[in-house]
Amino acid sequence: MLSIKQNAIFIADAHYPHHGDAFFVLLEHIERGRIKTPQLFLLGDNFDLLFGYNHYIQTFSHKAITLLQRLSHSLEIHYFEGNHDFCLKDIFTNIKVYTREQQPILFTLKEKKVALAHGDKYATGFGYNLYCSALRNKTSLKLLKPLQKPIIDHVVKRLAQKDICHTFKGFEKRVECILKYYEDVDLVIEGHFHQSRIIGKYISLPSLACQGQVGVAKEGTIVFQHL
Repeated sequence: MLSIKQNAIFIADAHYPHHGDAFFVLLEHIERGRIKTPQLFLLGDNFDLLFGYNHYIQTFSHKAITLLQRLSHSLEIHYFEGNHDFCLKDIFTNIKVYTREQQPILFTLKEKKVALAHGDKYATGFGYNLYCSALRNKTSLKLLKPLQKPIIDHVVKRLAQKDICHTFKGFEKRVECILKYYEDVDLVIEGHFHQSRIIGKYISLPSLACQGQVGVAKEGTIVFQHL
């Protein structure tokens, strides 16, 4: 089982580039040595819209993609695909990419057993699961190519105008449902919800786009910090 190292950084839900450039700036600071970390965990939706098998969609985030590719040759990076960024293995060939189907992935944090995932897999419903499977299908994405520009332009425009920062009412109940799938671990770390909360053993990471924070591994736990 892989280990989470001291000062590992967890970034979730940056929604780059439509909701700020904090993600790109943070990656720049890491590359230049202003922020030091032995591991980078990307917990999904770091790009507002990015998927493989399509070069046009990559043009919107070219700078950050290129920077991540460079960092991957000197830094251990784990990418947990989200509902906005998926089919990434052909883009980030030197990064360990985990699909929705593969998640959660188990790590250790000192003596603790930790499950990591984007956060949209459990307690979601049949309809959402069917939608996710269709959306991530390689054939579906390739069939999109003849109409890619007008469709992608429309989706990107809509996403850029979307208000993504909300307090999740009844979040404790959702966490209770999610934790039924995680009974055999000591900690659960997920993104997706943009809540920046710790409820028992459940760590809902801050959204870099909303709270402007990341998670950092410190002495066997995860703390939220501005970097």
